[in-house]
Amino acid sequence: MLSERVKAALIFIPLVLIMIYLGGWIFNLFILMILLAAAYEYTRLFNRVGQPPSLPIILTGVTLTVIQQWFFRGENLGLLLTLLFLLTAIAALISYERGGEDPAVGFSLNLTGILYLGWVGSAFIPLRGLAFGRGWMLTALPAVWLADSGAYFVGSWLGTRKMTPRLSPGKTWAGLVGGTVTGTLFGGLLVLLWRSIGWLPAETPLWQGVVMGAVLSLLAVVGDLLVSLFKRTAGVKDTGNLLPGHGGILDRIDSWVWAALAGYYLVIFFNSL
Repeated sequence: MLSERVKAALIFIPLVLIMIYLGGWIFNLFILMILLAAAYEYTRLFNRVGQPPSLPIILTGVTLTVIQQWFFRGENLGLLLTLLFLLTAIAALISYERGGEDPAVGFSLNLTGILYLGWVGSAFIPLRGLAFGRGWMLTALPAVWLADSGAYFVGSWLGTRKMTPRLSPGKTWAGLVGGTVTGTLFGGLLVLLWRSIGWLPAETPLWQGVVMGAVLSLLAVVGDLLVSLFKRTAGVKDTGNLLPGHGGILDRIDSWVWAALAGYYLVIFFNSL
């Protein structure tokens, strides 16, 4: 049987592909909705262990960061993050004076949520907004999806040594190798495909897709394990129940957000050569 993760991807991915193809304001709005839903799940996770982050603060931070990327193309993003840091700190101080429980922990969780889902998550928007952004995004994300599937099948076939027995017992070193090889191979093939239909420049070298596939395949594992850490801390199997039996939004995009951020910077690096 396919893993629950792979089956859920088969349901969710077609909608994502349509949005990537369309781009523009409808894509940006879609990303904002996805990140806000993930922020809601993030706060619910830590509410379960008595360390409540503030949903209004995190939703505000994520929304402002997405707006910054959408309308201002990330200009003065550092200033925005600084202001959000200060506002989050002031909210924690006020909470303490009012007798709030563990406001220092709440401050840390609020800031983490804003940085993770706001700054990292909003990278979808500048990546899609690049010249040939459709082709690059359809290289970055499918490379991660295929790496995930490759890790599952190779791990099921050859996996004996567990990579992270506490965080994610199903992950094996064989799966990591299989996923990385799959992502690397398909990174190059995807560049070849998008070049042929004009979604990437004809002169784009295949090695750029290979490098992107390899880097993102490894980062995807880190993103997946980070959310596994959140879930282990909260004592839950899934971050939500958006897709019954398949988990929540945060379960689905745990590796995608890092693929978008790293993919964006890799394209910037490629263009500078």
